[in-house]
Amino acid sequence: MPGLANNDSGLVFSIGSHIEVFSPSRKRSRITGPLTFSRKLKNTGPSIDLLPDECLLEIFRRLPSGHERSISACVSKRWLTILSSIRISEYSWSKNSEGHLINFDEIVNNDEDFMDENIEAECLGWISRSVESRKAADLRLAAIAIGTSSRGGLGKLSIQGSNSFIGVSDNGLAAIARGCPSLRDLTLWSLPSISDAGLVEIARECHLLEKLDFCQLPSISDKSLSLIAKNCQRLNTLSTEACPKIGDNSLKAIAKFCPNLKSITILDCPLVGDCGISNLLSSPTCTLTHVKLQALNFSDYSVAVIGCYGKAITNLALSNLPNVRQRSLWAMAKAKGLQSLTSLTVASCGGMGDLSLEAVGRDIPNLKNLTIRKNCFISDKGLVSFAKAANALESLHLEECDMITETGVFMVLSSAISKLKSFTLVKCMGIKDASTEFPFVSSCKSLHCLFIRNCPGIGNKSLNIIWKLCPQLHHLDLNGLSKITDDGLVPLLHSPETALSKVSLSNCSNFSDEMVLLLSTLHGKTLKLLNLDGCCKITDTSLLAVSEKCPSLNELDLSKCSISDTGVAALSNGVQMNFQVLSLSGCAMISNESLAALEKLGKTLIGLNLQSCSSMSTASIELLSERLWKCDLLY
Repeated sequence: MPGLANNDSGLVFSIGSHIEVFSPSRKRSRITGPLTFSRKLKNTGPSIDLLPDECLLEIFRRLPSGHERSISACVSKRWLTILSSIRISEYSWSKNSEGHLINFDEIVNNDEDFMDENIEAECLGWISRSVESRKAADLRLAAIAIGTSSRGGLGKLSIQGSNSFIGVSDNGLAAIARGCPSLRDLTLWSLPSISDAGLVEIARECHLLEKLDFCQLPSISDKSLSLIAKNCQRLNTLSTEACPKIGDNSLKAIAKFCPNLKSITILDCPLVGDCGISNLLSSPTCTLTHVKLQALNFSDYSVAVIGCYGKAITNLALSNLPNVRQRSLWAMAKAKGLQSLTSLTVASCGGMGDLSLEAVGRDIPNLKNLTIRKNCFISDKGLVSFAKAANALESLHLEECDMITETGVFMVLSSAISKLKSFTLVKCMGIKDASTEFPFVSSCKSLHCLFIRNCPGIGNKSLNIIWKLCPQLHHLDLNGLSKITDDGLVPLLHSPETALSKVSLSNCSNFSDEMVLLLSTLHGKTLKLLNLDGCCKITDTSLLAVSEKCPSLNELDLSKCSISDTGVAALSNGVQMNFQVLSLSGCAMISNESLAALEKLGKTLIGLNLQSCSSMSTASIELLSERLWKCDLLY
């Protein structure tokens, strides 16, 4: 049998009845003494963490400044949560010598020195914070509420999107409300977990609120917005979009309690109807200057109210209003209340026809900017009548107005609009290439900006007539006009009255090097922007002309052009003194050999686009990115 001696560190094995063998131990003997050091590591003394939340709250209430609160909030999530549950008014320094609460609203309005540096830090609202998507969570908002208090106070907060796992809820918004009474600007977008409870806290604590922007908040209702209107009477800008529970009661409260409201935007809120709109616009204290209403269920009555009571409105946008009929906008203009209106936008609205458009031109005397989108009722007759009546008009934008033809466009440009400076046509499918010469009496010499985008019917003949009607263009934008060629642009380039500074010819695939050469020769001294995106016939020849004859050029787009390393090298040796933006996206012939030229150009560049340049290696572009650290490089 094996045996083990008490004082021996070896083992004795029996291998037979008379023979025993001694074997030394292969391991050191175990120390059997008491392990007293383990008791020293264990802290059995009193700890502040053993205190209940109520006691910690009382301690934190007495911290002398925001700096100490910020340090304490870093200890643990528990401490941060407790600190964020304390209102600014509950801190010991928030009371005056007589024990009364200090009115923070009055302190902000007071021009005298603040009575306490802590109060000053909390109330000024110098700091802005933006939280987006995956970073948006309640703990982050609590940290913002505590951390900004000693650095000037939170004045602007934007929360866009929410973390799908630990997103923003009413608790996070309540922490902001309790810790940031200086909040003036609040933006909340796409936050499904936010309800009335969080906004009620904002209404109770943030009385300095001036700007409010809601988008896709399905759980908020009239309850919270009405309370905000009642408690935050400084409110001057309100925007609500896709909030299905916001209705007329909110607008009634805003009309009653917010006399400083200057701008309101209401989009896709189905519960907003005639009652809310009429109460808001007809209020005796209404001073609204900017009104945007889209996808709402009000009727002609509200449009008439706008026409009667919108005396202070300068900017009005009406979009996608299915219940507004043909003559409603005519009645709005005829009410003659919109005497201050300078900008009007009407989109997807059946209430705008020829009679309405003519009335707008005649009875809104100060109208300078008109935008009409997605309209199938306005014809050449209404457009020409409007142009003759609107003496103050400076900008006209027509988009997807398919009843308008090239004849209407020519007549507008030849009519007596002495102040028209900008004219835009987008996706107007009724405009075709002119078949005959247009007999015009006068030209529109005040027009300096012309934009024609995605009107596939326009060709060289129509453009040649437009050039005669608009001889003094400075900014030309022709986008997606597949029919036009060099011959369509040559007459304009030769015009002695024209001095082009911005030219965009994107996706006009028929332009060639000859046109660019002529443009550079005749207008190179004034040209500052040139966009040739998608002009596949443009080669290094054009780039050589631009580099030699356009000293003022600071922005050039050659995306998807037939440019090679030779053209880039020529550009790097050009006469441009302040070249800032260059796009070579999709130029497959540009290779790593252009790196030296691009680095030379990068001395003045602030933006460079090398996306989809398949002949350039990623390593070379990354090396270029390191060298051009001042330039925003896309690849």
